Amino acid sequence: MTRRERAAAQPVGTRRAAREFAFRVLFEAGQGGLDLQQVFTRSEGAMLSGDDTYVHLNPEALSFAHELTFGYQASAAEINDLLQRTIRGWSFEQMAQTDLNVLRLAVFEMQHTAEAHPPIIESAVRIARKFGGDDSGRFVNGVLGGMSRSMEAQPSGEAQH
Repeated sequence: MTRRERAAAQPVGTRRAAREFAFRVLFEAGQGGLDLQQVFTRSEGAMLSGDDTYVHLNPEALSFAHELTFGYQASAAEINDLLQRTIRGWSFEQMAQTDLNVLRLAVFEMQHTAEAHPPIIESAVRIARKFGGDDSGRFVNGVLGGMSRSMEAQPSGEAQH
């Protein structure tokens, strides 16, 4: 086994890897019209069995991916409404679904966790660039940057629910 293969076999504990895992679960469930819990469970099983489609997450990162995935699901109506009011001139049907799902998870995290906005936005932009189109990173950055500024301008306590 090479050094690279050994490193790849070690569980990853980064929030970025957890965000990507959550994005992939949300995207697959949405595209296939599948139950989110079933997709998460299947993806987790594939990851734990060594399927190299998924980065192997350590327990803390997997827990964070779960928090993002099901936290978004519980807040979907609120987050989708906020995105629809923020993104002018585009319906969800017109948008790239990769971009929409990246935005959904990032907005959930910005609203419902104590994580600083810049690393959330940076991770979202990276995921959008990796899985989206040529303009995905710029689009996601613009939407989230504007949301972050408006959340910071709100009086304390209103930005988080």
